[in-house]
Amino acid sequence: MEATFGRARQPPRLTRDRPERDRSEDGSSLGRRRRRPRERRELPCGLAALPAPPAPAPAPRRELAPTIVEFDLPREPFLRLIEANRMDQRIAEYETWADLKGYCVHSADPCGRLVLGLLRRADDPALVTASDDVCTGLQLVNFLQDVPRDLDLGRIYLPAEDRRRFGVAELSRANEPLRRLLAFESERAASLLEGGGRRLRAGLGGRIGRAVWLFARGGLAALEALEAADYDVFTRRPSPSRARLARAAVAALVR
Repeated sequence: MEATFGRARQPPRLTRDRPERDRSEDGSSLGRRRRRPRERRELPCGLAALPAPPAPAPAPRRELAPTIVEFDLPREPFLRLIEANRMDQRIAEYETWADLKGYCVHSADPCGRLVLGLLRRADDPALVTASDDVCTGLQLVNFLQDVPRDLDLGRIYLPAEDRRRFGVAELSRANEPLRRLLAFESERAASLLEGGGRRLRAGLGGRIGRAVWLFARGGLAALEALEAADYDVFTRRPSPSRARLARAAVAALVR
Protein backbone atom coordinates (compact mmCIF):
# COMPACT_ATOMS: atom_id res chain seq x y z
CA MET A 1 0.00 0.00 0.00
CA GLU A 2 2.77 2.44 0.91
CA ALA A 3 4.52 1.73 -2.39
CA THR A 4 1.30 2.30 -4.30
CA PHE A 5 0.53 5.62 -2.63
CA GLY A 6 4.17 6.60 -2.82
CA ARG A 7 4.08 6.20 -6.57
CA ALA A 8 0.79 8.04 -6.80
CA ARG A 9 2.35 11.01 -5.01
CA GLN A 10 5.22 11.22 -7.48
CA PRO A 11 4.83 13.87 -10.15
CA PRO A 12 4.10 12.46 -13.59
CA ARG A 13 7.05 12.26 -15.92
CA LEU A 14 6.83 14.43 -18.97
CA THR A 15 7.96 12.67 -22.14
CA ARG A 16 8.44 14.11 -25.57
CA ASP A 17 6.93 12.44 -28.57
CA ARG A 18 9.73 10.85 -30.52
CA PRO A 19 9.50 10.91 -34.29
CA GLU A 20 8.87 7.49 -35.77
CA ARG A 21 11.55 5.86 -37.88
CA ASP A 22 11.04 4.11 -41.19
CA ARG A 23 12.47 0.66 -41.14
CA SER A 24 13.58 -1.68 -43.90
CA GLU A 25 12.17 -5.13 -44.35
CA ASP A 26 14.96 -6.56 -42.18
CA GLY A 27 14.15 -4.10 -39.40
CA SER A 28 17.11 -1.77 -39.84
CA SER A 29 16.46 1.89 -39.41
CA LEU A 30 16.25 4.04 -42.49
CA GLY A 31 16.12 7.33 -40.62
CA ARG A 32 13.48 9.68 -39.24
CA ARG A 33 10.22 10.04 -41.04
CA ARG A 34 9.58 13.59 -42.09
CA ARG A 35 6.38 14.91 -40.66
CA ARG A 36 3.92 16.59 -42.92
CA PRO A 37 3.74 20.30 -42.27
CA ARG A 38 0.50 21.33 -40.65
CA GLU A 39 -1.77 23.59 -42.58
CA ARG A 40 -1.72 27.14 -41.31
CA ARG A 41 -5.04 28.78 -40.74
CA GLU A 42 -4.84 32.49 -41.29
CA LEU A 43 -7.06 34.80 -39.28
CA PRO A 44 -9.01 37.45 -41.15
CA CYS A 45 -6.99 40.60 -41.63
CA GLY A 46 -6.69 42.63 -38.44
CA LEU A 47 -8.24 40.11 -36.04
CA ALA A 48 -4.89 38.87 -34.75
CA ALA A 49 -4.08 42.34 -33.48
CA LEU A 50 -7.30 42.76 -31.52
CA PRO A 51 -6.99 42.37 -27.72
CA ALA A 52 -8.64 39.37 -26.13
CA PRO A 53 -12.09 40.20 -24.76
CA PRO A 54 -12.07 40.77 -20.99
CA ALA A 55 -13.33 37.94 -18.82
CA PRO A 56 -16.89 38.63 -17.67
CA ALA A 57 -17.14 39.86 -14.08
CA PRO A 58 -18.76 37.50 -11.57
CA ALA A 59 -22.53 37.94 -11.48
CA PRO A 60 -22.70 39.27 -7.87
CA ARG A 61 -20.13 41.95 -8.66
CA ARG A 62 -21.96 43.00 -11.82
CA GLU A 63 -25.22 43.28 -9.91
CA LEU A 64 -23.63 45.21 -7.04
CA ALA A 65 -21.71 47.71 -9.15
CA PRO A 66 -24.67 50.02 -10.00
CA THR A 67 -25.64 50.20 -6.32
CA ILE A 68 -22.08 51.06 -5.29
CA VAL A 69 -22.02 53.88 -7.83
CA GLU A 70 -25.51 55.20 -7.09
CA PHE A 71 -24.98 55.39 -3.32
CA ASP A 72 -21.26 56.17 -3.47
CA LEU A 73 -20.46 53.26 -1.16
CA PRO A 74 -16.85 53.24 0.08
CA ARG A 75 -14.42 50.40 -0.61
CA GLU A 76 -13.38 49.95 3.02
CA PRO A 77 -16.33 47.77 4.18
CA PHE A 78 -15.83 45.40 1.26
CA LEU A 79 -12.09 45.18 1.90
CA ARG A 80 -12.73 44.44 5.57
CA LEU A 81 -15.06 41.57 4.68
CA ILE A 82 -12.36 40.11 2.44
CA GLU A 83 -9.81 40.45 5.24
CA ALA A 84 -12.18 38.64 7.63
CA ASN A 85 -12.11 35.67 5.27
CA ARG A 86 -8.33 35.74 5.30
CA MET A 87 -8.28 35.95 9.09
CA ASP A 88 -10.41 32.80 9.25
CA GLN A 89 -7.77 31.02 7.23
CA ARG A 90 -4.83 31.96 9.44
CA ILE A 91 -6.25 32.52 12.97
CA ALA A 92 -7.76 29.61 14.90
CA GLU A 93 -8.62 31.40 18.17
CA TYR A 94 -8.39 34.76 19.93
CA GLU A 95 -6.63 35.52 23.19
CA THR A 96 -8.67 38.49 24.44
CA TRP A 97 -12.06 40.11 23.95
CA ALA A 98 -10.28 43.02 22.26
CA ASP A 99 -8.77 40.58 19.76
CA LEU A 100 -12.15 39.01 19.02
CA LYS A 101 -13.73 42.45 18.70
CA GLY A 102 -11.05 43.26 16.14
CA TYR A 103 -12.20 40.27 14.11
CA CYS A 104 -15.83 41.43 14.33
CA VAL A 105 -14.74 44.85 13.03
CA HIS A 106 -13.92 43.01 9.81
CA SER A 107 -16.51 40.22 9.72
CA ALA A 108 -19.67 41.94 11.01
CA ASP A 109 -19.47 45.72 11.36
CA PRO A 110 -19.04 46.40 7.60
CA CYS A 111 -22.53 44.99 6.94
CA GLY A 112 -24.18 47.62 9.11
CA ARG A 113 -22.04 50.39 7.67
CA LEU A 114 -23.11 49.41 4.16
CA VAL A 115 -26.76 49.57 5.25
CA LEU A 116 -26.15 53.05 6.64
CA GLY A 117 -24.56 53.92 3.30
CA LEU A 118 -27.71 52.82 1.48
CA LEU A 119 -29.70 55.04 3.86
CA ARG A 120 -27.22 57.87 3.19
CA ARG A 121 -26.48 58.10 6.92
CA ALA A 122 -22.95 56.67 7.00
CA ASP A 123 -21.52 60.10 7.87
CA ASP A 124 -23.20 60.12 11.30
CA PRO A 125 -20.60 58.91 13.86
CA ALA A 126 -23.21 58.13 16.53
CA LEU A 127 -25.19 55.93 14.15
CA VAL A 128 -22.03 54.19 12.96
CA THR A 129 -21.05 53.34 16.54
CA ALA A 130 -24.54 52.05 17.32
CA SER A 131 -24.56 49.99 14.13
CA ASP A 132 -21.18 48.47 14.99
CA ASP A 133 -22.52 47.42 18.40
CA VAL A 134 -25.56 45.71 16.90
CA CYS A 135 -23.54 43.91 14.23
CA THR A 136 -20.91 42.74 16.71
CA GLY A 137 -23.67 41.60 19.07
CA LEU A 138 -25.32 39.56 16.32
CA GLN A 139 -21.96 38.03 15.42
CA LEU A 140 -21.40 37.03 19.05
CA VAL A 141 -24.81 35.34 19.13
CA ASN A 142 -23.76 33.20 16.18
CA PHE A 143 -20.50 32.32 17.91
CA LEU A 144 -22.37 31.15 21.01
CA GLN A 145 -24.88 29.09 19.03
CA ASP A 146 -22.22 27.47 16.85
CA VAL A 147 -19.52 26.38 19.31
CA PRO A 148 -19.60 22.72 18.12
CA ARG A 149 -19.66 23.66 14.43
CA ASP A 150 -16.75 26.08 14.77
CA LEU A 151 -14.81 23.52 16.79
CA ASP A 152 -15.22 21.00 13.97
CA LEU A 153 -13.74 23.63 11.64
CA GLY A 154 -10.76 24.08 13.97
CA ARG A 155 -11.84 27.51 15.21
CA ILE A 156 -12.68 28.88 18.66
CA TYR A 157 -14.46 32.21 19.01
CA LEU A 158 -14.52 32.24 22.82
CA PRO A 159 -11.61 34.38 24.07
CA ALA A 160 -8.87 32.34 25.74
CA GLU A 161 -8.66 34.77 28.68
CA ASP A 162 -12.37 34.21 29.39
CA ARG A 163 -11.98 30.43 29.13
CA ARG A 164 -9.22 30.55 31.73
CA ARG A 165 -11.26 32.85 33.97
CA PHE A 166 -14.15 30.35 34.09
CA GLY A 167 -11.93 27.27 34.18
CA VAL A 168 -13.14 25.92 30.84
CA ALA A 169 -11.02 22.95 29.80
CA GLU A 170 -13.53 21.12 27.56
CA LEU A 171 -15.32 22.60 24.56
CA SER A 172 -16.62 19.42 22.92
CA ARG A 173 -19.43 18.67 25.39
CA ALA A 174 -21.74 20.48 27.79
CA ASN A 175 -20.21 21.15 31.21
CA GLU A 176 -20.72 23.60 34.06
CA PRO A 177 -17.68 25.85 33.45
CA LEU A 178 -18.67 26.17 29.79
CA ARG A 179 -22.26 27.04 30.75
CA ARG A 180 -21.01 29.85 32.99
CA LEU A 181 -18.76 31.13 30.22
CA LEU A 182 -21.58 31.10 27.66
CA ALA A 183 -23.83 32.95 30.12
CA PHE A 184 -21.14 35.59 30.57
CA GLU A 185 -20.62 36.02 26.83
CA SER A 186 -24.41 36.19 26.36
CA GLU A 187 -24.60 39.16 28.72
CA ARG A 188 -21.92 40.90 26.69
CA ALA A 189 -23.82 40.29 23.46
CA ALA A 190 -27.14 41.38 25.00
CA SER A 191 -25.62 44.65 26.19
CA LEU A 192 -24.37 45.44 22.69
CA LEU A 193 -27.68 44.53 21.05
CA GLU A 194 -29.86 46.37 23.55
CA GLY A 195 -27.81 49.55 23.68
CA GLY A 196 -26.92 49.74 20.00
CA GLY A 197 -30.41 48.76 18.87
CA ARG A 198 -32.15 51.44 20.91
CA ARG A 199 -29.74 54.13 19.75
CA LEU A 200 -30.24 53.11 16.13
CA ARG A 201 -34.00 53.15 16.48
CA ALA A 202 -33.95 56.62 18.00
CA GLY A 203 -31.40 57.95 15.52
CA LEU A 204 -33.00 56.57 12.37
CA GLY A 205 -36.60 56.95 13.48
CA GLY A 206 -39.75 55.86 11.68
CA ARG A 207 -40.19 52.57 9.86
CA ILE A 208 -36.46 52.13 9.21
CA GLY A 209 -35.63 52.62 12.87
CA ARG A 210 -38.21 50.03 13.90
CA ALA A 211 -36.93 47.56 11.29
CA VAL A 212 -33.35 47.85 12.52
CA TRP A 213 -34.49 47.50 16.13
CA LEU A 214 -36.30 44.33 15.06
CA PHE A 215 -32.97 42.82 13.96
CA ALA A 216 -31.53 43.55 17.39
CA ARG A 217 -34.61 42.06 19.07
CA GLY A 218 -34.14 38.90 17.00
CA GLY A 219 -30.63 38.55 18.41
CA LEU A 220 -31.94 39.05 21.94
CA ALA A 221 -34.60 36.38 21.31
CA ALA A 222 -31.83 33.96 20.27
CA LEU A 223 -30.01 34.68 23.54
CA GLU A 224 -33.23 33.96 25.46
CA ALA A 225 -33.48 30.61 23.65
CA LEU A 226 -29.87 29.88 24.59
CA GLU A 227 -30.64 30.58 28.24
CA ALA A 228 -33.79 28.44 28.08
CA ALA A 229 -31.62 25.55 26.82
CA ASP A 230 -29.38 25.99 29.89
CA TYR A 231 -26.57 26.96 27.52
CA ASP A 232 -26.44 23.47 26.02
CA VAL A 233 -25.34 24.01 22.42
CA PHE A 234 -24.57 20.34 21.78
CA THR A 235 -27.97 18.61 21.98
CA ARG A 236 -29.25 20.99 19.30
CA ARG A 237 -28.56 24.51 18.10
CA PRO A 238 -30.57 26.85 20.37
CA SER A 239 -32.73 29.16 18.29
CA PRO A 240 -35.93 31.11 19.00
CA SER A 241 -39.26 29.59 18.04
CA ARG A 242 -41.64 31.39 15.71
CA ALA A 243 -43.76 32.36 18.68
CA ARG A 244 -40.75 33.87 20.44
CA LEU A 245 -39.79 35.77 17.29
CA ALA A 246 -43.36 37.04 16.97
CA ARG A 247 -43.25 38.33 20.54
CA ALA A 248 -39.91 39.99 19.79
CA ALA A 249 -41.44 41.66 16.73
CA VAL A 250 -44.36 42.99 18.75
CA ALA A 251 -41.99 44.25 21.43
CA ALA A 252 -39.90 46.01 18.79
CA LEU A 253 -42.96 47.82 17.47
CA VAL A 254 -44.47 48.96 20.76
CA ARG A 255 -41.41 49.79 22.86
